Amino acid sequence: MKTSLLKFIFILTAVFYSAATYAENGYDLWLRKGPAKPVKVVVSGKKSAILDAAKQELTEFWQGTPNATIQLVVKADKSLKTDGFKINGNVITAGNDAGVLYGVYDMLRRMASGQSTDNVLSNPSYQRRVLNHWDNPTGNIEHGFAGKSIFWRNEKDSVTVNAGDLSRWKDYARLNASIGINGAVINNVNAQPMMLSAPYLKKYAAIAAAVRPYGMKIYMAPNFASPIRQGGLKTADPLDPEVIKYWQAKAKEIYALIPDFGGFLIKANSEGQPGPQDYKRTHVDGANMLADALKPYGGIVMWRAFVYAPNDPDRAKQAVQEFMPFDGQFRDNVIIQVKNGPVDFQPREPFSPLFGAMKKTSVMPEFQIMQEYLGQAKHLVFLSTMWEECLKSDTYQMGAGSTVGKVTDGSVYPQKYTAIAGVSNIGLDSNWTAHPFAAANWYAFGRLGWDNTLTSAQIADEWLKLTFAPVTDEGKAAMAGKNWDAGFLAPVKKMMLDSREAAVNYMMPLGLHHQFSAYDHYGPGSWYAPARTRADWTPPYYHKADKQGIGFNRTETGTDAVSQYHEPLSSTFSSLENVPEMYLLWFQHVPWTYKMKSGRTLWDELCIKYDTGVKQVRQFQVVWDMAQPFVDKERFENVQSRLRIHARDAQVWKDGSILYFQTFSGMPIPYEVERPVRDLSYIQSVAPASIK
Repeated sequence: MKTSLLKFIFILTAVFYSAATYAENGYDLWLRKGPAKPVKVVVSGKKSAILDAAKQELTEFWQGTPNATIQLVVKADKSLKTDGFKINGNVITAGNDAGVLYGVYDMLRRMASGQSTDNVLSNPSYQRRVLNHWDNPTGNIEHGFAGKSIFWRNEKDSVTVNAGDLSRWKDYARLNASIGINGAVINNVNAQPMMLSAPYLKKYAAIAAAVRPYGMKIYMAPNFASPIRQGGLKTADPLDPEVIKYWQAKAKEIYALIPDFGGFLIKANSEGQPGPQDYKRTHVDGANMLADALKPYGGIVMWRAFVYAPNDPDRAKQAVQEFMPFDGQFRDNVIIQVKNGPVDFQPREPFSPLFGAMKKTSVMPEFQIMQEYLGQAKHLVFLSTMWEECLKSDTYQMGAGSTVGKVTDGSVYPQKYTAIAGVSNIGLDSNWTAHPFAAANWYAFGRLGWDNTLTSAQIADEWLKLTFAPVTDEGKAAMAGKNWDAGFLAPVKKMMLDSREAAVNYMMPLGLHHQFSAYDHYGPGSWYAPARTRADWTPPYYHKADKQGIGFNRTETGTDAVSQYHEPLSSTFSSLENVPEMYLLWFQHVPWTYKMKSGRTLWDELCIKYDTGVKQVRQFQVVWDMAQPFVDKERFENVQSRLRIHARDAQVWKDGSILYFQTFSGMPIPYEVERPVRDLSYIQSVAPASIK
């Protein structure tokens, strides 16, 4: 009996660790390379660095019929937008060089994920598909969770470039091009004036040269007060003639170094950043002045709508209040960059009411790829479902079907320029994003920027096949005899698709929002409200819990934020009976005893949602452990260790939130909910990441 048991354990161990015979550190992400098969590539078009890159990618990654001939053709085609392409068998046709490159990556992706390459016509939803890096000249990244900046490193008197930089930037550009991303703002929107100095502009030029062969442009986030702090003027008033001359001269200097420079991203009059309102000027005055400086060179201004002032009764209303009066007054090379929700990248928000409401001004969505509010690089949260939810939300601004996607991609309103932005999660960690599954969010942003009608299920399926399916002979040998689709793809894909809803459940269910502690937007802190902290930086401002109930009243009896949405949404959100339960506490202050659709009281439903989220994350641990035979050792252990943290901290969220809100409801925790394991006083006293 003892011998049989030992034999069973040996066999089980061999099965579970068979995948550990090969290793991957994750650096190649979804561009993993197996032994390439020989292929002939014929290029029809003028020689260019981009076409050379396209040819090289095919040569190095070809997995189709050996010795096949692939034709790359650049020619005008009325069915193709800028960067669009066609694939017909072994022929890729595009109207420009970049389109050919995107077609090559699409062909390789289709082959790797088992999709047809016949009769493909693909045009991008947005012209400019841009990453926003919150990287500082010190090398630190604001809310960065994957190491230091790949662009900057605490350089003061001189700014240098080495061979390692060039190699990393090239790989960065390849990864972006492979998913259709064609631009990057490579410094923080909380900008330093030094970025406009000559040494930094020289480095911008070096970065631009490194990414150019992959169809990418670079952009800059300049500080609005640069005329003072970098240019030596006494004012940054956008209507001052000397200030106008400063920006015109700076634009000329930039374009002399970087002829294909993309333009500026501006954060102004928000969270202490300087802007035109400092001089009693408007957003229009500031944006148009910069747009005029860039116009001769084809540059654009992406002007962020993330604005809010202290002591306003409802922070969620302020973007509409500040920007709607100027609809139609912005230059045509100004795009208003709007976060997906009206507050700040929360686990769940309704879409921003600026989408669709500005009918005469170009508007672009801004998504956050880094998980600032969703567990950072510790929690597994696939954000594609959040962005899909936003893009497919109906604004009703031009009747049913006026989705956020359609009112921003030029389908509903004419826009000279269309764009989409994603706040990057990229750093110097060997696998770029720290958490292996965080790379899926980078991938998903690129894919949705190219095609905003894709489903998250399609994207997850692609990413998993490209990221984890065996490509090397060693990896394929390790998978021999295993059912990869059933044992890995199906369960892990479901885990990804469920993960964002799980995060909402254990963090902020039923429309709660901004319930974070003081510890870098990570753990629970619904009780956090220091007397000297501005109200809209504290959770009680948003949850409004009292003995009667909980939730932010944004109906006509409250702040009337519902009026910023077009009918029928305004009436729907105003109605306690009709508002979707996922937005309930966003729009309504609801009694604890209110009967939910499930038949439970609001209090019981809230507790069960928190508990459900914890149970979901624990199930993710089971799914991943069962996937061990299909994953290399290094990446398996990386994810496994993070899921342990994830499960622990989800429980902290549940316990702290339920115990705190119970001090208002006075109601017992439902029996079917797991009992809290720590006291509220303990959770309140320590940072969640310190709880053991």
